Amino acid sequence: MSRFITFEGIDGSGKSTQARLLADYLSSKGTKVFFTKEPGEGKLGEAIRNEILDRRDVDIQPYAELCLFCADRAQHVRELILPKLKDGYMVICDRYYDSTLAYQGSGRELDPDLVFRMAVASSLGVEPDVTFFLSIPVEQALLRLKDRGKERNKMDEEPFEFHSRVDEGYRQLIEKGVPRIKVIEASGSPEETQMEIRRFFE
Repeated sequence: MSRFITFEGIDGSGKSTQARLLADYLSSKGTKVFFTKEPGEGKLGEAIRNEILDRRDVDIQPYAELCLFCADRAQHVRELILPKLKDGYMVICDRYYDSTLAYQGSGRELDPDLVFRMAVASSLGVEPDVTFFLSIPVEQALLRLKDRGKERNKMDEEPFEFHSRVDEGYRQLIEKGVPRIKVIEASGSPEETQMEIRRFFE
């Protein structure tokens, strides 16, 4: 069985909900599951998440943003992901380095080669076994984000064009035929989406 599972998708795709639902489901079946997310785990992660996503009084330069996300990941892998994998847990992570490729590489339009090298290096060699990409039209995802109200972060509030570039960045990854990436139709109900994900664990 896969031991390191990541969830990817544009904001509003429902990936956080689906990742938690899968973690709860597998736990109920007796699997040792550790659920985590990026950014924001651990003391350094919490500080980085606050700076990147929550503080409205700081306008972060795109390359600085890239460095912060990668710093969060490297610490996250060393402090949490690797130890849990070594202890025999299945680790389910809400976002991983594919997010950096899509958001900073495509969304922010930074040098794709540099973004790729930094994103992969920040993983410290820990590759996902399976990545679920939740596919949803950008327009529908943005309507979901509007419903979040005050819970929205700075990334959620980016314009349509930014989210479209991020979505295209993910699509380019899929077109490369990376075997670990499984495309999940996510425009339906949360229950329908979850059942499609669980097919891979039957």
